[in-house]
Amino acid sequence: MIKRRSTTLPALAALLTGLAAVPTDAQQMLQLGHVYDPAHPMHIAAEEAAVSFAACTGGSYGIEVLPASQLGSESALNEQIRFGGVDIIFTGQIFASSSYPPLAIGAAPYIFASRDQALRYRTSDIFSGLWDGWNAATGQHILGAGYFGSFNVSSNDPIVTPADMVGMRVRVPDSPIYMAFPAAVGANPTPVAFAEVYLALQQGLVSGSVNPLPVTNSMRFYEVQEYVALTGHLVEYVLWIVGDHVWSAMTEAERACMRTAAESFGDASTATIVAQEDSLRVSMAAEGKIAFTDPDIAAFQEATEDAIADMATELGVPDDLITAIQGL
Repeated sequence: MIKRRSTTLPALAALLTGLAAVPTDAQQMLQLGHVYDPAHPMHIAAEEAAVSFAACTGGSYGIEVLPASQLGSESALNEQIRFGGVDIIFTGQIFASSSYPPLAIGAAPYIFASRDQALRYRTSDIFSGLWDGWNAATGQHILGAGYFGSFNVSSNDPIVTPADMVGMRVRVPDSPIYMAFPAAVGANPTPVAFAEVYLALQQGLVSGSVNPLPVTNSMRFYEVQEYVALTGHLVEYVLWIVGDHVWSAMTEAERACMRTAAESFGDASTATIVAQEDSLRVSMAAEGKIAFTDPDIAAFQEATEDAIADMATELGVPDDLITAIQGL
C-alpha cells in the first residue's frame, strides 16, 4: 500500500509558485553574452531591449543578459555563436569581420569625416548590405547595431602629434585591424583581452590604450592613466547577432519581436553614447579624473593616409563602396 503525504494549502501554493518560476518549453530563456561592464550603455540598452522583447513575445521568450565576459572573451563569443554555444552576442564589426572581411571597412582610420557621417553609416543600406554578406557567409543573423563611439588614445604622457606615440606600447583588442592606426604612427600595438586591460595598465604592461571615451569612463581606466588624446581615429559599432539555432526555431512574429529589440537596442545605446561623448570631456576634467589633449588631427590623418586604401585591398572592398561610404 502506498502512503500519500498530505499537502497543506500554503505548501501547495509555494510549490506551484516555484514551478511557475521555472522556464517551460513555452518560456525559453535566451542567453545574451557581451564583454562590457554593467555600467556601460550597451549593457543598459540590452537590459531594456530584453524586457520589451519578452513582452512582445507574450512571455514565450526571455533574454538573460550576461555582461563582463561571463560567457567568454569577444573572440570566444564569436566562436560560440557559430556552434550554438550562446544564443545572442554583442560584438564589434571588427571581430565579426573574421568571418567576412569586408564588414570591417567602417573601422578604417579616418574613413569618416565627422561623427554625423558615422551615425548615418550605422543605419545605411551600405552597412546593412555588408550585414547580408556576413549573414550569408556565416549562417548567423546580424539584426541591429549600436554606435560604440570613436576611439581615442589614453596614456601616461600627453599626446599631441604622431611623434609622441613612437615606441609606445598601446593596448588594442585582439584583432589585426585595430593595429593599423598604432602601427602607422610608430607605436607598438599590444593585444590585451578587454577584461584584462585595467590590470595591464596598472602593472605597466602597456602604457596606453585605445577606447571610446564612454569606455574609459565606465571601466575606470582614468584611475590608471593620466591623459586622453582625442584622436577620434576609428569608429566602431556593436552588432546584435542571433544564432541560427535560435532564429530557425522562431515564428515570424517572434522574429519580428527580435528585430524590434535589436533595433531599439541600437537606437538607445547610440543616443546614450552620443550624449556621453558630448558631456564626458567636461565632466571628467571637472572631476579631476583625467586630463585631455587636443591632438593635431591633420598630422595623424597624414600619418595614416594610406590606411583606407590598404585596408580596402586587404578586406576585398571595391573602390566604389569606399566612395559611397565617404559620400554619406
